[in-house]
Amino acid sequence: MRRHKRVRARILGSAQRPRLSVFRSNRHIWTQLIDDESGKTLAAVSSFGVKSKKSFPGPKGRDGGSKDLAAKKKEILTASMVLAERVGELLAEKAREKKINSVVFDRGPYKYHGLIKSLAEGARKGGLKF
Repeated sequence: MRRHKRVRARILGSAQRPRLSVFRSNRHIWTQLIDDESGKTLAAVSSFGVKSKKSFPGPKGRDGGSKDLAAKKKEILTASMVLAERVGELLAEKAREKKINSVVFDRGPYKYHGLIKSLAEGARKGGLKF
């Protein structure tokens, strides 16, 4: 909670440069572009709208070979990170449609690592500037 308060105290979104807010659960990730001055959400994307993780390489080793536990964990994380990156790209597409090029990144209470970092890289790849 302290990390979240510290991050939010320094960040404010506007219509020209909205706040890119991130929420993450164990299974899904949600993002929003928020104009804090008017209190409105300009665009939102979640992992529900993206292909499921089952379409990404999974932990079962579909190549037929057996895999050790460390390799399985790495693949699960990789599939989630690919999904988060795709969510970031979709948000960047919606932002471009609304003529938004620059945002303020609000990572919330999460460390800039793993899924949050993948989402940010996907948004940058889609054309958003932080």
